[in-house]
Amino acid sequence: MATAEQLKALVRSHTEHDDAEFRSIAMQIAAHSAKKGNTSLAEELRRLIDQARREQRPVSPPRAVPITKPPSDLVGLVSSSYPTVRLSDMVLDEASMLQLKEIVHQNREREVLRMHALTPKRKLLLVGPPGCGKTMTASALATECQLPLMFVQLHGLITKYLGETSAKLHQLFLAMTETRAVYLFDEFDAIGSTRTAGNDVGEIRRILNSFLQLLERDESDSIIVAATNFMGMLDEALFRRFDDVIRYELPNATMLRQLIENRLSSYDLSQIKWKIVIKSALGLSHAETCRACDDAARRVVLSKNLEMDSSILIQALRARKQMKPQTSELG
Repeated sequence: MATAEQLKALVRSHTEHDDAEFRSIAMQIAAHSAKKGNTSLAEELRRLIDQARREQRPVSPPRAVPITKPPSDLVGLVSSSYPTVRLSDMVLDEASMLQLKEIVHQNREREVLRMHALTPKRKLLLVGPPGCGKTMTASALATECQLPLMFVQLHGLITKYLGETSAKLHQLFLAMTETRAVYLFDEFDAIGSTRTAGNDVGEIRRILNSFLQLLERDESDSIIVAATNFMGMLDEALFRRFDDVIRYELPNATMLRQLIENRLSSYDLSQIKWKIVIKSALGLSHAETCRACDDAARRVVLSKNLEMDSSILIQALRARKQMKPQTSELG
């Protein structure tokens, strides 16, 4: 049986003559019926959708309309943007890049999956040190899937009033059905910290319980991305609610060289002493390495010389390393 939201979305897409969206929602209903055991209805719906697809001129999936501000019901809860960064712009380990490419492919072909009562991976947990590409990943997913990025503002979501945060969470998940996008929960440990933490209070437990329930019930087409620097703080119940967990690490020597070459591609790097440069960069995050490259580039530009000198780059990298907090764990 279709949910109320699916029925409303079906009528809306019909009224707006959005054939691709109409078929997509019908496939959701078919998949939902299959999950509930009503396989005959699911197969009949798929047959009718295939017949309609053959009889009509193929319609490409609608591209999300660029937005400058979020829908009115999300004002104060999210900030929206339309990123341009792509996966090819990122420097990640091979395993993580393959995971992300597969996620993009599945979401582009979500209608094909639904014809077989399957859904794409779209509930993602990103964990790792700060500055290693988690937020950039959300932007790249938005670009590759032609979706807006909705950055969830935790200061607007979490309040001191009893029950208000859970109500806002419910509103946010409802909007995911209405407005297809990539929804990023950055610093997710503020919501997802373990329910047995010593400094926990009842309201935080209720927020986490609400999030777990909403995440599990969510059947929208939106991509939900939760990012955290503190994997150890997350409640164990979270992990089985996500379709995939992607782990980020500090860049290795190969990745550092690629980062530096990408960032300084407009400069002559032929004289760079890579062994010493990479040694100076080891231990820095992706973001810190890029900032060090920018520092070196400023010095080169002001010296009116477009040839990057190893000593300038090494000095910038070491300076960034000295800025790192002197703690055993960066998060």
